[in-house]
Amino acid sequence: MAFSSNSGGGPMAEINVTPLVDVMLVLLIIFMITAPLMTHKIRIDLPQPSKDPPPELNLPDPIDLAVKENGELYWNDEAITEAMLAAQLRVAAQKTPQPELQIRADKTTQYQLIATVMSNAKSAGMVKIGFITAQAQSGP
Repeated sequence: MAFSSNSGGGPMAEINVTPLVDVMLVLLIIFMITAPLMTHKIRIDLPQPSKDPPPELNLPDPIDLAVKENGELYWNDEAITEAMLAAQLRVAAQKTPQPELQIRADKTTQYQLIATVMSNAKSAGMVKIGFITAQAQSGP
């Protein structure tokens, strides 16, 4: 411990840095020992690119199903009834690969109509169902 040499008995104005240097030297030794241990190499076998061109993906065209506000249904821009929709969905669900059903609804269409269409698609076996939205037109 450091003792004050002044006779006033007041607080010492100097900081004893010896313990700080000791701690720093110990930390330096620890890091010098552990740093080389942390640089060990891990062997990773990465996939190599093939020289053959990638196979062509023959994805079927998506099905555009429009649901109007009054409940009218349009399969790829052709008007259909709900019974015809169920039959078309069953046929489309059997295709391999299965086409994506893209539902396009008006902004004011009731959610119940869309939920019914989605339920019919799921019960027919459709797995890929998406939604299409229209961009808001900006202008005067």
